[in-house]
Amino acid sequence: MDRFWKERLADSREGTCWAHVLTVLCAYRLIAPGSEWRLHREWFDKSAMADLLGEDFALAAKDTLYRCLDKLLAHKEALFGFLKERWQGLFGIAYDVLLYDLTSTYFESDPPFPEQDKRQFGYSRDKRFDCVQVVIALVVTPEGFPLAYEVLPGNTADKTTLKVFLEKIESLYGKARRVWVMDRGIPTEEVLSQMRQSDPPILYIVGTPKGRLSKLESQLVDKPWQEVRAGVQVKLLADSGECYILAQSVDRVNKERAMRRRQLKWLWGRLKQLREMKKLTRDGLLLKLGGAQQRSPSAWRLVALRLPNATEQLSPETFTYRLRKKKLRQVRRREGRYLLRTNLSEDDPGKAWGFYMQLSHVEEAFKNLKGDLSVRPIYHQLEHRIEAHARSVLEKMGTMQMLDVHFPTTDGRELIFRRYTQPEADQKLLLGQLKLALPEQSPPRLNAKQELEM
Repeated sequence: MDRFWKERLADSREGTCWAHVLTVLCAYRLIAPGSEWRLHREWFDKSAMADLLGEDFALAAKDTLYRCLDKLLAHKEALFGFLKERWQGLFGIAYDVLLYDLTSTYFESDPPFPEQDKRQFGYSRDKRFDCVQVVIALVVTPEGFPLAYEVLPGNTADKTTLKVFLEKIESLYGKARRVWVMDRGIPTEEVLSQMRQSDPPILYIVGTPKGRLSKLESQLVDKPWQEVRAGVQVKLLADSGECYILAQSVDRVNKERAMRRRQLKWLWGRLKQLREMKKLTRDGLLLKLGGAQQRSPSAWRLVALRLPNATEQLSPETFTYRLRKKKLRQVRRREGRYLLRTNLSEDDPGKAWGFYMQLSHVEEAFKNLKGDLSVRPIYHQLEHRIEAHARSVLEKMGTMQMLDVHFPTTDGRELIFRRYTQPEADQKLLLGQLKLALPEQSPPRLNAKQELEM
């Protein structure tokens, strides 16, 4: 990696060693991930990076950090090519199976933004619909090695992204017989058709919406189950050059059934409570029903309600509920089952099922981005850069601590000093702005040793 970057990150005329700046950025992201602003203000000065690299604080200047990120972006595709060759040379990876998925990450910044800015409102996988976001698309191997990524506008629809990535992977790594593994909602019928007609054909395994299972259920009912591993069975249905795979997992059946029962039990009890409330208005009832639906969405579909109209008083006669038994039987029949669609040969359904299960590697990569590497939330001023946020105030104040210092005395007792750390200059400034005054350090106290042990 150092050889790769030294060829591309030459020192500046002013003497800035960009390779050292990159080393600092990588160490910071792995050890204590946060914003470049925090690296500049706090982390670098408290770390040993300056001594290790023979540099001074100028290496962590705010603008220097941002400019280094700008320089890295220009070599993104070259970096992926270099890593791919190293990975292939070390481990003999064939890159014949690719896992593709998308996620989103939100921004603590306020619109409006300039035209064509990628920060947009959209479907938030983080459940932060109040924040603008970008969509991150990622292609990884079954071993978890990333091959390509793109940062897309936050309002990008999943189904519009696949075609671009098919072309991107082909341009970077050439034509080959690859298998693309995706979740439902990503490919369109048009793109799947193009993949089947490609030369060579581009193979795919994709999850399907449960609505398609309803259409194919009658054709699948007489098909025999095949066991692909302990606790997992599949059924196959060939259809116009494709194969549908109905998979059933015992563990997944038990999990989904337990969740449904728990939700239904709570919802049934809640409806009984609402029915017996004496002073509840119709509008109040509707609000409480909305809360119940939000808490038990799976069970909600299994209950039929009769609500009072605008002129009726709320009573046990005007508000009734019953179990939708036909719907419950259908739900029970489908618990733990999911439908896959592929143009792979149907000779080995276990292979296709195994590929689909490997989508968890993409989810793990996203988990690492958002968790271990703390890529979210992002605090932006400029679209292509990261800037500070008031959350840094909490981080700064969080370094202040209080502790008890115990000194044993010669007569078997202990002298206890309770002390807090003296605030630094910037902490004093923050305390002053917040109009907070720290109390005097408390006087020592003397305790018998026996009392402390009790």
